[in-house]
Amino acid sequence: MAFITFTPASLSSIRSQSLNGSPLCSRRVFAGASVAAVTPVRFGASSIDMKLRVAVVGGGPAGACAAETLAESGIDTYLFERKMDNCKPCGGAIPLCMVDEFDLPVDIIDRKVRKMKMISPTNVEVDVGKTLKPHEYIGMLRREVLDSFLRDRAVSLGATSVNGLVTKLDKPTTPDGKYTLHYSDYAETVEGKSPSKSLDFDVIIGADGANSRVAKEIDAGDYNYAIAFQERIKIPDEKMAYYEELAEMYVGDDVSPDFYAWVFPKHDHVGVGTGTVINRPKIKQYQKAIRDRAAVRLEGGKIIKVEAHPIPEHPRPRRVQGRVALVGDAAGYVTKCSGEGIYFAAKSGRMCAEAVIAASKNGEVVPTENDLKNRYLKVWDKKYWATYKVLDILQAIFYRSDPAREAFVKMCGDDYVQRVTFDSYLYKTVTTVSPVDDIKLLFRTATSLLQENLKETADIKKPVATLK
Repeated sequence: MAFITFTPASLSSIRSQSLNGSPLCSRRVFAGASVAAVTPVRFGASSIDMKLRVAVVGGGPAGACAAETLAESGIDTYLFERKMDNCKPCGGAIPLCMVDEFDLPVDIIDRKVRKMKMISPTNVEVDVGKTLKPHEYIGMLRREVLDSFLRDRAVSLGATSVNGLVTKLDKPTTPDGKYTLHYSDYAETVEGKSPSKSLDFDVIIGADGANSRVAKEIDAGDYNYAIAFQERIKIPDEKMAYYEELAEMYVGDDVSPDFYAWVFPKHDHVGVGTGTVINRPKIKQYQKAIRDRAAVRLEGGKIIKVEAHPIPEHPRPRRVQGRVALVGDAAGYVTKCSGEGIYFAAKSGRMCAEAVIAASKNGEVVPTENDLKNRYLKVWDKKYWATYKVLDILQAIFYRSDPAREAFVKMCGDDYVQRVTFDSYLYKTVTTVSPVDDIKLLFRTATSLLQENLKETADIKKPVATLK
């Protein structure tokens, strides 16, 4: 992070809630009944006898947070999710600021990571985390736990939960027309067959992941994507004790040609995984390599679950079309270099919902495409464009070769790098840099890259003895 500095924002106290004692267990599940007219919604000078209705497609962090925000404001909200127990292959790391900002109970956090090991292609280990304050940590959780909690909270605030697969979206033929959303209702599945149903909506929020059906329906454009592969491995208790507050990140052409591999601690197991964009067919080979690199620490372990999923590499060309907006992975909001997506998914869902609420005057007026672009997209891009751009540059510099990765791991031992990196990750706050420290860091980085490249060149030129 040589180009920008992120410093901690003040945090209010973290609220601890119990899942068992919360009112979040109640569900209002849509069973296919028609919805009666409630209040008029104005389209300019005209009106129709129906309350503003919004469909949120996808029940991950992006969709659930969008639905929660909309429902809390009184908007008639439907949350569609095809698989309520979905376990996405995700590292599961969240920044500290997300715990407070999204009122997450500490009960759903499996581990509080305060130490990390960066491990180079030659297995040089650098300890990271010495600049963290006593209260600071990276939260590690399981996506099925987080997603379920967020969906339940949205439902408790008034969102209607629909367990179904969205199959088609019919666009309106007039400026003030409605979108018709077609779906298979899994709640009424009989002998493997689910009835097809449809509902009309004023606004659609697509939060249905990298393979977004909503994105396809609005011709949002393609993006490059990575394949993330993860195995959940149950290891002996004495091995698990090593990962009590520790996570590991491995780099090298053997584990990924353009990303990193990880061993992240969870509730009673570790998540071991990797990802790649440029050589997706070899993902299982890279997964075997990370298991081999971490073999000593995983000895005696048993694979309890195998997961794979596409991860977007950059935002889609079109994220708003008409009254349809994309958020989270569907929009392409995963950062390069770090691969972070959970916080940005939740944040984008909330920001998009807030834009709908503001533009619709709390459901009195149907927002337009320009409303969504101005109140959501422009605000999002202004807030996070620099973060995505810098991480894009860092990935291009440090993940391009093993000498560059060696230099990257070496650089991670620098106190200034650790402070800037953790501040940026934990608090998502961009502030003015320290020019002197940045110049020093830039010089050290360039020197380290040069040294590692020269070392590789020297190794290549070493004479090899003739075999007799």
